[in-house]
Amino acid sequence: MGLLNIIRRMSLREKLSIREISRRTGLSRNTITKHLNAGTIEPQFTTPDRQSKLDLFADKLAGWLKTEAGKSRKQ
Repeated sequence: MGLLNIIRRMSLREKLSIREISRRTGLSRNTITKHLNAGTIEPQFTTPDRQSKLDLFADKLAGWLKTEAGKSRKQ
């Protein structure tokens, strides 16, 4: 969770004062006020849908894991 979300949650949901948020986060009161007044939203990065490099070998790896699971630990 990002810092902006933490500050907003403390301010809006928990109804904490700016001074108390400052104590809990270790940030200055000016910084907290700046973040609350800015109204910006933290960017959320999405990962594109793409194949994994291991997808080509998934069946072979799953087979190996099945055979190894049947063996005793010392083998």
